[in-house]
Amino acid sequence: MNMPVTAVGLTLTLALGAAMPAAAAGRSEARNLWAQANTTAVAGSHRAAFRGPRGTAGIHGRRTVADGQGDAATASAGAWRGPHGGAAARGGETSRSSDGSWQHQSGFAARGAEGDSVSSHGSASGDGNGHASFARETDAHGVRGSYAGSTTGASGQGLTHTSQLTGADGRSYLGETSISKSGITHTGSCSNAAGQAVSCP
Repeated sequence: MNMPVTAVGLTLTLALGAAMPAAAAGRSEARNLWAQANTTAVAGSHRAAFRGPRGTAGIHGRRTVADGQGDAATASAGAWRGPHGGAAARGGETSRSSDGSWQHQSGFAARGAEGDSVSSHGSASGDGNGHASFARETDAHGVRGSYAGSTTGASGQGLTHTSQLTGADGRSYLGETSISKSGITHTGSCSNAAGQAVSCP
């Protein structure tokens, strides 16, 4: 049995305002556990929310299901808002099948009150026989410039990381680092605001 993501998914579209009544402040929490009659299947969930002073608020939830035959999946998500306009959200899910294979994916995003932002998402999987692979991408933007990076890897193949940094003045750096059984290699290059190659500082 291969459990679909929709069986355990928690949506980040849950509004922070729905976490607690608008006029309330404090914390609420709930837990649930279900068992399907005449089977070994179970499901459980946990959710919590809070609302604090100066507009702070947050909500988080988790749901786990298992069919009793070796298939299980869990997913969680959360969102938070700060007192000065900043906000963040994250979500992730992991599943495992009876044949030993597994999958995981997760991501987050955050923004500051001044407009700075960062986001990242990635995934990983394994076949149950010792082979696994992963990938992750991250982006950040701010008044000083931006960053974009990605990392990939697989069993027996090592990993590779690439990154690009661009300053507020348009100058940029592009680099790549690879790690394998044969060693570590790195390359990098720089360019000016016009896109012309220049020596890296």
